[in-house]
Amino acid sequence: MSASAVATGPGSVDELAAGLREVGYLPGESTALVSYLATRLGKPVLVEGPAGVGKTELAKALSAFLGRGLVRLQCYEGLDEAKALYEWNYRKQLLRIQSEAPGTGWQDVQEDIFGEEFLLARPLMTAITSTEPVVLLIDEIDKTDQEFEAMLLEVLSDFQITIPELGRIEAATRPVVLLTSNNTRELTEALKRRCLYLWLDYPTLEHELQIVSLHAPELSQTVAKKLVELIGMVRDLDLKKPPSIAESIDWARTLLLLGADDIDAETFRQTMSVIVKHRTDLDVVAERVGVKLTGLGG
Repeated sequence: MSASAVATGPGSVDELAAGLREVGYLPGESTALVSYLATRLGKPVLVEGPAGVGKTELAKALSAFLGRGLVRLQCYEGLDEAKALYEWNYRKQLLRIQSEAPGTGWQDVQEDIFGEEFLLARPLMTAITSTEPVVLLIDEIDKTDQEFEAMLLEVLSDFQITIPELGRIEAATRPVVLLTSNNTRELTEALKRRCLYLWLDYPTLEHELQIVSLHAPELSQTVAKKLVELIGMVRDLDLKKPPSIAESIDWARTLLLLGADDIDAETFRQTMSVIVKHRTDLDVVAERVGVKLTGLGG
């Protein structure tokens, strides 16, 4: 992407869609449109959908296309402000206090140890204070609690944070922000109001065939077509973990390495663990899909 495009963002939805394809991400129409609006309007995007449909990969692709660094906050249960925003380097502060001459007043020490050199920036603060524009990925926001969401609102509303000892810190640049959610809990309306919304689902057979062909171009179209059809059959089963798009690509590359010119029952049995990652799921898939392949003669 040119320097001027990096500064201003893509000029159209088509330009952004083409740019994402160049870095290996094939967006649907809604994905391209919402991503374009995010770069032009400066609003965060909430990307929801089942695990493994390319939510995180979208942030990585935008980072590559826009020429911006990627700052990632991986959310988890119990994540608090200190791990997301900033915390004080207590060990360094203690050493500074111990180095003071005897009789030094607390006021003099306090003003010193609460300077920026004693601050440990975490992902949110890193994105806010970066002098170069970044893509900020807040991954799996649904794993946090509503208190964390409330803290996040200041960052997403005004792109600023308040540190009691230092005051307000405003964004040096405007990050492109993506929040992903596997929809395991309902997010607050206050958070949703501040975001553009994108729902990503498993791709159609035709779209997934294009994705597989992009990442494994040496695989014959006949085998690739059979692969995505089988993936679709597997996802239709009641599994603990349906195969992701990334696992479809891994399977395609596995078949290439093995020199497979078809996916018969034996090839499917040997390579099934590439796309199925739970013991009980293996049994279900072998019984429902593997047996069907056997009945068809491979």
